[in-house]
Amino acid sequence: MDKQRPQQDLSRFGWLAVAAAIVTIALKMGAWWVTGSVGLLSDAAESVVNLVAAIVALVALKVAAMPADKNHHFGHSKAEYFSAAVEGVMIFVAAAVIIVFAVQRLLAPRDLTEVGIGLGISLVATAVNAGVAMVLLRAGRRYRSITLKADGKHLVTDVWTTVGVVLGVGLVWLTGWSWLDPTVAIGVGINILWTGYNLIRESMEGLMDVSLPKEDNARLRAILEGHSGEGIAFHAVRTRESGARQFMEMHMLVPGLWSVQKGHDVMEDLIDEINAEFPDLRVTGHLEPIEDPRSYEDMHL
Repeated sequence: MDKQRPQQDLSRFGWLAVAAAIVTIALKMGAWWVTGSVGLLSDAAESVVNLVAAIVALVALKVAAMPADKNHHFGHSKAEYFSAAVEGVMIFVAAAVIIVFAVQRLLAPRDLTEVGIGLGISLVATAVNAGVAMVLLRAGRRYRSITLKADGKHLVTDVWTTVGVVLGVGLVWLTGWSWLDPTVAIGVGINILWTGYNLIRESMEGLMDVSLPKEDNARLRAILEGHSGEGIAFHAVRTRESGARQFMEMHMLVPGLWSVQKGHDVMEDLIDEINAEFPDLRVTGHLEPIEDPRSYEDMHL
């Protein structure tokens, strides 16, 4: 017995991320062109990475929304984890590009030009990224989409990158210390490596069928305990996440004298109660007679 809502198509958020990446690339390349700042160039390079990551995320969201078929009986929701892993790798690439450009400029400093105009353009790009990041993060939490959360975190990283670069370029403008520009860029590059690491770790956990969060598992146990007693018990309770989908399996032990209809009705009522609190949780239940010793051979699950 199991119940499940269809996977939602979240690709509209993917298109939003792609559009934002294109706009910010144009703005940041313009900022670099007028100033000659390696910090702003590295910031533009990260936005190119954002565009690639957004396209990958869009494809993953499209694939994840595909219904189950004869070769994928549980759907395609795990496609989101591949997108998150790619995003993490792309963040590493962006950090490497930033650091390489910064070291080159540190070894060969040059004066900046039209700094005020460049900083103004960069701040507009930052505002675009910040707004889209908030939309993606909210949608990621609402729909439990690791792809949207990863893309949102990536854009937040880009926002902090730009803020750091703008501060560095602004200090160069005020002090004339040209070495500050590449130094800030190196610091920003090292900092965003941590975001890339966390995204890769989260995607790997998903591919390894990580359990639901502790608080969700505790609430599910409480619901089952509320139905235990009077000849009813539970074991082999397991949960896992797969992209935006969540799964739960359980074995429900009932008196062997119950009719199939009665056992079915009790199980369906329990699943309805669980789904009322966890609407996207696919619950699979297995009925067993509580008196049969063979019913306890799978307790280790």
